[in-house]
Amino acid sequence: MKKVVNGEELYQKMQEAVSLLCGTVKKTLGPQGNNIIIDHSNFSPFITNDGVTIAENIESDDAVVNTILELAKEASLNTNDKVGDGTTTTLVLLESIFNQGLKIINKKVSAIVLKKELNEAMLDIITRINQLSKVPERDELVAIAKVSSNDEEIGQIVSDVYLNILNKEGITIKEGEEENTRVNYLKGYSMDSNLASPYFLAGLKEQRLANVQILIGDFILTDIEEIASLINILIKNKKSLVIIANDYSAEFIQSILEINTNYDLKVFLLKTPEYGFRQQSILADLGAIANCEIVHAPNAIQYNNLGQIDNMVISNEKCNMDFKYNDKIKRHILRLNENIKNTNTEQDFIAKRITMLESGTAEILVGGITTTERREKRMRFEDALCSVNLAAKGVVPGGGITLAKIADQLSASNDGFHILKEALKEPLKQILINAGLNDIDINTKIKNNNFNRLFNINTNQYEEIEKTRVLDATDVVLNSLKNAVSIASILLTTSSVVINEYKANSNSQNIYEEL
Repeated sequence: MKKVVNGEELYQKMQEAVSLLCGTVKKTLGPQGNNIIIDHSNFSPFITNDGVTIAENIESDDAVVNTILELAKEASLNTNDKVGDGTTTTLVLLESIFNQGLKIINKKVSAIVLKKELNEAMLDIITRINQLSKVPERDELVAIAKVSSNDEEIGQIVSDVYLNILNKEGITIKEGEEENTRVNYLKGYSMDSNLASPYFLAGLKEQRLANVQILIGDFILTDIEEIASLINILIKNKKSLVIIANDYSAEFIQSILEINTNYDLKVFLLKTPEYGFRQQSILADLGAIANCEIVHAPNAIQYNNLGQIDNMVISNEKCNMDFKYNDKIKRHILRLNENIKNTNTEQDFIAKRITMLESGTAEILVGGITTTERREKRMRFEDALCSVNLAAKGVVPGGGITLAKIADQLSASNDGFHILKEALKEPLKQILINAGLNDIDINTKIKNNNFNRLFNINTNQYEEIEKTRVLDATDVVLNSLKNAVSIASILLTTSSVVINEYKANSNSQNIYEEL
């Protein structure tokens, strides 16, 4: 049956949910924030200070509280989805905005009016944050990675890799199997090999080919006669060939394997990865790097259709192609850059392709003594990578100082401005509390210096704000504020919650007692 909760009971449940969620997560904020142990039904418990991971695992036995929790979690989840960092700051702001807003609503102030005022104040603050933003220098990106991961080594590795690849989508982070973290740089274009048969590897882990010819076809090959003239030229010239097509018949695959054996050739059959738009995109990329046209019908195959790849490594899982940069690739990259500007979908897919065409990719294999350690470190690596990627677009002074400075500048012209003025002070305050420092004393000294100096938790020293390496990505700060205001406003304008309330079978208790 359904249960309706409203009035004072609802507000109490909301406070309980917000306190449970934000109160737990905010203890991890800052370079000296605490870790949280999370139980897992399928794996061993793991330790983390990643805000969104902790938030996702927080639940309540109370059905009403749990429903509100799921809504409140959206603030950190949305921040994570958009920028991959700043999730803990989001919840610190959310808690303050909600608690202050609830007090005002209890004084019979309209929640709808308050929501409009909060949005007005938020837009003013966004303008001020953007005015303080600047493009970072190389050493500032390194500092951001170190602060985000709360680890010197992790920060250095991530920043080094990012500055080599210059695109987040070209960097993969995985848990390795060794004690030490290792980085593999992969030059060239990489895709799933989709080998038509494992027998093409001839029992080897991989096949390496130099100056290999390549046929790219947007078709299905079923009859060996369709490429008979091509095979005759290969036999005569002893050339290797890689065919990339949509699919092959079993008879065609078997014929090619027999030709390889009988004539000592290396002809490989790969199936184009993906489907639809992505498949066509990969074919276009291959045509650019091999400097050839895509063939659309088997009867159109000719020797002059073939392109060439300098070096190719084919394994059962991956195919990597090293190539010479040419004018066709240059024009293709220009088109891809235009495409990424004009679409809201597939941006990550396009960005990764651009990276492979321009600079190659990298893989970070996170090391550690135990699985728990590697898992925890991997999340730090991911946070650092997201921060650096966003910071490349713009940064502001970090450690809560930017929001605190703006709070000092705001006038409490209405309830919305007053609420956000107070909320913006909370991240700095919480960072200091988590470090076991006197937040009142430090806040006073910072304010007396007109917010031109911040307190560096790692060095326990005040730093000139213009020279500091304690920086936050502008997009992270903006998204933390936007999502906190959004979810707090939704909670404050909610007057009732309807949930499913199930009654236990009246006979259940007797059955258990008999057992």
